[in-house]
Amino acid sequence: MKLFHVSEEKGISIFRPRVPERIDLDKRRPLVWAISEEMLPNFLTPRNCPRVCFQVDQHTSSLDKKTYLRVHNYVIVIEKVWLQRLKETTLYLYEFNSANFVLQDKNAGYYVSELPQIPIRKIVVENLHKALAERGVELRVVDRLW
Repeated sequence: MKLFHVSEEKGISIFRPRVPERIDLDKRRPLVWAISEEMLPNFLTPRNCPRVCFQVDQHTSSLDKKTYLRVHNYVIVIEKVWLQRLKETTLYLYEFNSANFVLQDKNAGYYVSELPQIPIRKIVVENLHKALAERGVELRVVDRLW
């Protein structure tokens, strides 16, 4: 299994556990976060870019496929005001050895470690739209997500 941390920072050599900001997590347990390769497309947008992500799974009905999906089985929707930033953003995918991680949220693909992590590889992604397309993801652009 491949696990990644996605960042706009290009020179991270070590990831140290940080206190989670989420209110549902124990503040006494600092963590390093990673995302599964399967859910990686959800993070191939600029940091803080509002988005809606959805994909087909075994529970997706034929009607939902017909209503919400066009060609692809995975869709990410962003607002038009973020499109230029998406075109200009370079992301760095830091790959980790998965041995020290445990699953935190299966649906979201989140994994966590309480230990500092040194990336085993860094992948530079300069064209986010192309990276999404290569992963079979349709990027939709709308005026407003609401």
